[in-house]
Amino acid sequence: MQATTAVKAAGPSGPVLRYAALAAAAVAVSAGLVLGAGGLGMTGRITLAVFAVATLLWMFTPIDDTFVALAAGLVLITAGALEAEVLFGSLGDPTIWLLICAFVLAAGVSRTGLATRAAAFFVAGARTVRQLAHLTTAALVASAFAIPATSGRAALALPVFLALAATLRERRRVVLALALIFPAVILLSAVATLIGAGAHLITAEMLAQATGERIGFVQWLLLGTPLALVSSHLAAEVVLLMTTTREDRRSPVSIRAEDVGEAAGIRVTGPLTEHQQRSAALLAVVVVLWCSEPLHGVSPAVVALVGAIVSCSPWLGTVRMGDSLKTVPWSMLLFMAATMAMGAALTTTGAAAWLAGGLFGDGERAVPAWLFLGTVVVVSALAHLVLQSRSARSSVLVPLVVAAAVGAGVSPAAAAFASTAAAGFCLTLPSSAKPVALFHQVEGVATYTSRDLLRISSVLAPLIVALVLAFALYVWPLLGLPL
Repeated sequence: MQATTAVKAAGPSGPVLRYAALAAAAVAVSAGLVLGAGGLGMTGRITLAVFAVATLLWMFTPIDDTFVALAAGLVLITAGALEAEVLFGSLGDPTIWLLICAFVLAAGVSRTGLATRAAAFFVAGARTVRQLAHLTTAALVASAFAIPATSGRAALALPVFLALAATLRERRRVVLALALIFPAVILLSAVATLIGAGAHLITAEMLAQATGERIGFVQWLLLGTPLALVSSHLAAEVVLLMTTTREDRRSPVSIRAEDVGEAAGIRVTGPLTEHQQRSAALLAVVVVLWCSEPLHGVSPAVVALVGAIVSCSPWLGTVRMGDSLKTVPWSMLLFMAATMAMGAALTTTGAAAWLAGGLFGDGERAVPAWLFLGTVVVVSALAHLVLQSRSARSSVLVPLVVAAAVGAGVSPAAAAFASTAAAGFCLTLPSSAKPVALFHQVEGVATYTSRDLLRISSVLAPLIVALVLAFALYVWPLLGLPL
């Protein structure tokens, strides 16, 4: 009895001490920034302190990210560093509405089974393991244009993986390769579209607040799609080379579309159902209107809203409005709204410029553009080791990168886009991203271990960093994003 009591008494001491140490560190950092930020007004100092404490909480505690962001916004309002209308008004931002309506549209597509049917069509054409890997990659890249957020795409792709794993269960190395390819491609291909990740919307909005320059849906598509294609197929090839033998890669495979459909509980052969035809037509119209915005001038958010209403309408729709709204990640949207408001406070109070000057210099000694961008890309790619939330990484990095880019003589838009693209690499740990965690433990299928992730990341991370830097220096300037 005494031993049990002692264990209970000692149990909480670890977490209590850890939180006490973190609280002391937060107080020390806050006091240091408030008292030592010379040349910065009091509201700027308070903003820096709040920003630092929020970052510490995101990094080192299990406290919900959204709770931290909203609490930080409240402190900034109370301190006079942020107008209440900015925080509340950010929920009405067109980027927030674009994401809401995109999730509603995606719910309609998912309900009909159209996405699974398309994936089955892709993989059924494979004749060798290498073809299977790259056709799977192509299908996953294509899903970025229809399904917002990486976690939603991972959930839809899981039944496809289960069907492939069941068919190839005797080929352990091939199943391992596919288990790694699915989350890697889902994460790397998200950069193709503005709605591919919430972090993209945060980047676009913070850039617009800081500089007045906005990367729209079409421009993001033009810049991101080539990188998504190259990085995704590069990742697939690297995984294949590191996990399979030459005989594995050349060995024939026979994947039936029916097997994929059976695993997902969806009929994938025969003519399209009426609901699938409606969903395919609606999705095609919405994507075309998104891509042709410069011609008709209608905002992507308005196009998405029209599509969402049609998708849920009693006559032409494929899903009920109530059911589709349940798929919207409201917590993530609140997080985005709060962090966009924090970014506005960092910019308007001068805190971001002060902090960027301290970290990267004040611009008196110019550094080469490639060196500045290289630093940004490397830091952004490694940030997932301390900040697991992709949106949190953009919330922390983008205001600093934009402010530093001005001092370095580099286009803030180019620096912010490169940072966000590099931050899409998050494969090192099972906890680095939701898709990685989802495919790490799949019931009935042996997938990858933490050691497998570390081994793949040790090779893939430098390649992705070099690829993003090459795009920033040589490709994106040709596509309208100069340095």
